[in-house]
Amino acid sequence: MRIFPRTNIDFIGRRHIWYTVSASLILIGLITIAIRGLNYGIDFVGGTELTLQFTPALHIGEVRSALNKIGHGDAEIKTFGTANQLLIRVKASEQTANTSDQIMSDLKSSFPNTRIQLLEDNKIGPEIGQELKRDAVMAIFYGLLAILIYVSFRFQFIYAVGAVLALFHDVLITLGAVAIFGWLIPWLNIEIDQTMVAAFLTLVAYSMNDTVVIFDRIRENLKIYKGENLIRVMNRSINDTLSRTIITSGTAFVVLLVLLIFGGEVTRGFAFAMLVGVVTGTYSSIYVASSIVVDYNIYIKKVDLRLTQTQSPVLEVEKPYEVAAKRA
Repeated sequence: MRIFPRTNIDFIGRRHIWYTVSASLILIGLITIAIRGLNYGIDFVGGTELTLQFTPALHIGEVRSALNKIGHGDAEIKTFGTANQLLIRVKASEQTANTSDQIMSDLKSSFPNTRIQLLEDNKIGPEIGQELKRDAVMAIFYGLLAILIYVSFRFQFIYAVGAVLALFHDVLITLGAVAIFGWLIPWLNIEIDQTMVAAFLTLVAYSMNDTVVIFDRIRENLKIYKGENLIRVMNRSINDTLSRTIITSGTAFVVLLVLLIFGGEVTRGFAFAMLVGVVTGTYSSIYVASSIVVDYNIYIKKVDLRLTQTQSPVLEVEKPYEVAAKRA
């Protein structure tokens, strides 16, 4: 199925405009993070986490009002699992030696006609939180390093650089969006926790997959259209894969949008990060990764765009029947 069977869009020719757009979005996000900071969950700052079951069910607002009496009005309260189960999180800076006992005692006195059952009680120290934060950063770093090595072997090093810079672009814009929307729309209650880190790693893999598909078509077309202008070959390749990109990204976008709206607070952060990541990943595969390869050949290698067979940045030699099979 092809949505756009005969597109001829000049993606690469407008790359400098989109460089400016990307730089502006990243700058706005970094300024917001510098001014407002990021909302870290107790996974990274430490604290107490209680999972409670109420029979009959209580509204989150009622529970928050009760906790406000003992100084925990800022506690994070989410529906967890069924409607009568709540997840209550108190950060380390707000907890005391007996936070769990205080919360249980206050809730039982505030709701004497409600049966309150403690399902789980977890405590994370600040030191463990800092260690988890470092591990999360290193996980993303090593993931990008592995991708750099993999793409270098499969294509060329400059293609790997373009792909990894596009992934950095996706992560920075998504992180900025988390900071901005977490500030402008507090009820979203988006925080940086291990689930959010999983979302970042997932969007890196998603974006890389889309980039590799485009690079594969570029490699194929460089063999078929030898001597043709490099920018024209790049645009042809992106247009060839545009239908596949729109279908794949559009499907993922709809699913994540439904998850964001109806998935509840537990998965909201993951769904939001992935929703932004799908958009930025699709955009960067088209306007960032390939454009960096073009600019490298123009400004660094000083390659004339009227490429010859020897000048063409061919990625690897393929047999004619392999090219024909791919086109089929």
